[in-house]
Amino acid sequence: MRIFISAGEPSGDLHGANLVRALTEKVPGLAAEGFGGPRMAEAGVQLHYPLTDLAVMGVRRVFRHLPTFLGLLDQAERRWRHKPPEAVVVIDYPGFHFRLAERAHARGLPVYWFVPPQLWAWQQGRVRKVRRWIDTVLTALPFEEAWYRRRGVSTCHVGHPYFDALARQSLDASFLREQEQRGGTLVGLLPGSRTQEVSANGLMLLHAAQKIKEQRRDVRFLVAAYRSEHAAYLRHLSARHAIPVEVHVGRTPEIIELSEACIAVSGSVSLELMYRLKPTVIVYRMSAPALWLARQLVHLPSITLVNLMAGERLYPEVVSSRDESSRIAEQVLAWLNDPESAHQLSLRLEQLRARVAQPGACQRAAEFLVQATAQRRAAA
Repeated sequence: MRIFISAGEPSGDLHGANLVRALTEKVPGLAAEGFGGPRMAEAGVQLHYPLTDLAVMGVRRVFRHLPTFLGLLDQAERRWRHKPPEAVVVIDYPGFHFRLAERAHARGLPVYWFVPPQLWAWQQGRVRKVRRWIDTVLTALPFEEAWYRRRGVSTCHVGHPYFDALARQSLDASFLREQEQRGGTLVGLLPGSRTQEVSANGLMLLHAAQKIKEQRRDVRFLVAAYRSEHAAYLRHLSARHAIPVEVHVGRTPEIIELSEACIAVSGSVSLELMYRLKPTVIVYRMSAPALWLARQLVHLPSITLVNLMAGERLYPEVVSSRDESSRIAEQVLAWLNDPESAHQLSLRLEQLRARVAQPGACQRAAEFLVQATAQRRAAA
């Protein structure tokens, strides 16, 4: 079995790697190639380009990399002419993957979307492209399957692969022990995995930490940086503003586990925060024009996956074009100063986790892809 798989963001790289491992268990001779990141490469994917290095948002940033994206589409077609895959699997990242799916479909290649784009949130008209170019959407969230099917899209609900990764996660015991021995009340700061998110939100998170520290001298702050360059930027900011935080790279799970409460930039990390039952303020800062546009295009009661799955606002949200560090600090202090309120939130998160955090998405997706490929072979 030969597949072409593409992921454009760090989370997609993780899910792609786990999917390829699940496929390899079922098809030992699996040949996988495509675009992605280091985790997919470790799982055995022959990477033709590190697409996760271009995890970009916004029209200007996309336009800057447009020649690269167009070149990658051409490169994929050359690979398909040389060795046609039996399945093309795309993971989230709709801007690029719609174009990739269009070209694959034009060549008669079956296309499957694993962790589909959240079209139900904004630009719902794009579902026409899904109907035209995607053979089956492997839905991740409980309500997605019905949403896509009502719009004429073939689906198979497999669940969210983030819970596969969490179920297998192993924490660094020495790091946990070292931090616990140092004492203090720990608060985690999670500034996002994209460079532009870190740039837009990093200083606001640090200001919130400073305001919390003024009220609670016992609090220590651990910052979870995704990349070393993010860590360097955040250390520079904290030193310039004299805000005492510790910045760590690659320690997101440990920092979440250690923290009494967290402040996190909106993203799939909210699922991990829910999984570990952590009271969290979800934030997202953007420019005033971007915020205005988002409010015209997005019509949802929440920006947070956890809240959407719960059907209620478990996690407070702060979405703004301004520094809202005072609001953020106030909420975190409320949890720290009233442990019972934090405990009650954790109990509600535990109930949600029991309902939705079921591992096995990658195994179910792999089984579907193997069966779909076998059916196509039999029909050929």
